Amino acid sequence: MRNDGVPGPRPDGAPRPCFVVQIHDARRLHFDFRLEVDGVLKSWAVPRGPSENPSDRRLAVETEDHPLEYREFEGVIPQGESGSGTVIVWDQGTYEPLGHDQRGGALPFAESLALGHATFRLHGSKLHGEFALTRFRVGDEPESGGREAWLLIKAADRLAVKDRPGSPDPYHARSARTGRTLHQVALAAARGDGG
Repeated sequence: MRNDGVPGPRPDGAPRPCFVVQIHDARRLHFDFRLEVDGVLKSWAVPRGPSENPSDRRLAVETEDHPLEYREFEGVIPQGESGSGTVIVWDQGTYEPLGHDQRGGALPFAESLALGHATFRLHGSKLHGEFALTRFRVGDEPESGGREAWLLIKAADRLAVKDRPGSPDPYHARSARTGRTLHQVALAAARGDGG
């Protein structure tokens, strides 16, 4: 670990995988939680957003993978396109997979996800510490619409909050990349000067 509390590269010298949390004001406002896994961004829609309070269990519905470049997207997806609406990058950073097999050896993150339980430590500009994704619906149930459902839960570590809500107000939240709100990004796009 470096002096600033952010871990350096992995022991093999490779960079740590990235994560991004985007607020997406689409048909329904939600947070998109994305983790770099095997060259893509594995993605979950989190309606109420990730929480740093361990008592909050957040529904996370798995969505389609996205290319790594999408982690930097902030702007407006035009009407008529899939996911139309305004997007900001609420948080971004790197993460450390924490999963282990029965003998204590490191478990590849994709394998942890395939098994239905993945633990990881986030090093973001806003989210910090240990979290877990746990699958509770496989997606083959009639009411699931074919989509897997997970819970995103903050561990009760020293970085957890307990005395206040653990999620931001999405309408007042600011981008980790630009400092802009959803409203400011939408206005800029409507004026044609970015977004």
